[in-house]
Amino acid sequence: MKLGLLGDIHGNALALESVLNTATELGVEKLLITGDLVGYYFQPGKVMELLAPWNKFIVKGNHEDMLASIIETPSLLAIIEKKYGSGLGLALEQLSEEQVSELTRLPETQTITENSCQIMLCHGSPWDTDQYIYPDSAEELFKKCTSFGVNIIIIGHTHYPMCREIGTTLIINPGSVGQPRNKQPGASWAVLDTETQKVAFRNENYNIQSVVDEAIRIQPQLPYLAEVLVRT
Repeated sequence: MKLGLLGDIHGNALALESVLNTATELGVEKLLITGDLVGYYFQPGKVMELLAPWNKFIVKGNHEDMLASIIETPSLLAIIEKKYGSGLGLALEQLSEEQVSELTRLPETQTITENSCQIMLCHGSPWDTDQYIYPDSAEELFKKCTSFGVNIIIIGHTHYPMCREIGTTLIINPGSVGQPRNKQPGASWAVLDTETQKVAFRNENYNIQSVVDEAIRIQPQLPYLAEVLVRT
């Protein structure tokens, strides 16, 4: 079975649409999504619409946690928007109550079995949604991942693609669909073949300039939102 691995979409619907079009062409049957569907960019409603028809598993990211915090304490919105932009505020405007509830109630981890292959899905790490595991992180972080007794662990959060084999555990980060930080513009994701346990990393083209222009227009005080999409 071909599984689409994606995450850190961050409201970038144009990037997601390009990924899903290719996933359809490649015969991907299910999506495993590492969280952070919302935040930063400006089309969370369209993101949810694009994902709706797919067979998928999703875990929550730190931006879904922030969304829940804003609902509980509305005064946090201004503080969060100052750092991250209007993405979460737009999620509250564009999404239905049911959709917001769906996002904020996502599990921190999920374990899926396909072709006798046990796959754990999480955002930062299996033990902490906000844990960053970069390709050059300390070896003890990777070794800790092996203690969960699964064949494959899919993580996100860093926006850096990665594949590390530690003992009998394969640790994969497909990178970020909506905001790659590895100086390779495009929409980053991966395809996992559960029969061979081989992963193919992909980077799809889309109209990046459109999102850049939107970020400059909507969030001129946060130039990073535009610059990160095109840096090389």
